[in-house]
Amino acid sequence: MCEPVLDAEVWTMGASGLVGERLDRACLARWPQFSRARVQAWIDTGHIRVNGIAVKPAYRLRVDDVIRLEPPPVVDLAVQPEPIPLDVVYEDGDLIVLNKPQGMVVHPANGATQGTLVNALLHHCTDLSGIGGVSRPGIVHRLDKDTSGLMVVAKHDRAHIGLSEQIAKKQAQRIYWAVIRGSLATPVGRIEAAIGRHPHHRQKMAVRPDGKSAATRHTTLAAANGYSLVELTLETGRTHQIRVHMAHMNHPIVGDPIYGGDRHLPVKLAGQALHARELSFTHPVTDEALHFLIEPPSTMLKLLSHLGLNPRGAST
Repeated sequence: MCEPVLDAEVWTMGASGLVGERLDRACLARWPQFSRARVQAWIDTGHIRVNGIAVKPAYRLRVDDVIRLEPPPVVDLAVQPEPIPLDVVYEDGDLIVLNKPQGMVVHPANGATQGTLVNALLHHCTDLSGIGGVSRPGIVHRLDKDTSGLMVVAKHDRAHIGLSEQIAKKQAQRIYWAVIRGSLATPVGRIEAAIGRHPHHRQKMAVRPDGKSAATRHTTLAAANGYSLVELTLETGRTHQIRVHMAHMNHPIVGDPIYGGDRHLPVKLAGQALHARELSFTHPVTDEALHFLIEPPSTMLKLLSHLGLNPRGAST
């Protein structure tokens, strides 16, 4: 993995044009290869100090200030490369777009360091962005283990920062297909409901007033036999967002073992019937507009056929 590394560096403000700027913003201007989150973490942990003192990210810089960066020591990579096949849709020197299968965990967690997408990526290429740390190199956004479909992975920090900013500013588009129980009250609509950790079940998320803002647009493509195929567009990217929003509307995604989706189906699924079908963004280096579309896995297509859900009006 290729991660930018800085040696200890001393920076004297003097008559710099950054006098009066917040420390975190000035550091981003000084070291643009790193993300805002990383710079703020270094400030919070005292790896960036002003005049030898740990200060807040909002500290306003003065003419006589001396900023010292002492990056934390590089952590040995605990996640090992594995020759796991990848369904690569597009790849260049800056990023990879791939079709993640159901059943694959994106990054290691809870001591599970094998068989993940990260293990496969580390074998496929050695130049992933270091922003995600040793367990999430290159990962710009994630899909749940049992959700299939399109993901983009960054090969270096510049690409990572550019892609992350597009997602945060809602400039990248992520469109999903899902099979839900029942029919939505309106064929086209939007749900905005904050999401946070479930108060009693730590593995679940829930709609709650003190959660983080979350919004999902929905369009019904087909409805039959007590089920619907819906197209869902993420405006935000909260954990389990689509699954939580659909369950909150009393239309859980079928096959979802956590949020109450019907699992007694004519076709055996490897997970919930949720597929990241389309992905659009601007290339963070070349500024080229990129759009990718990948059809759902065969099991989900068989389920649509069995339920009589013939999609009409789907985006292309």
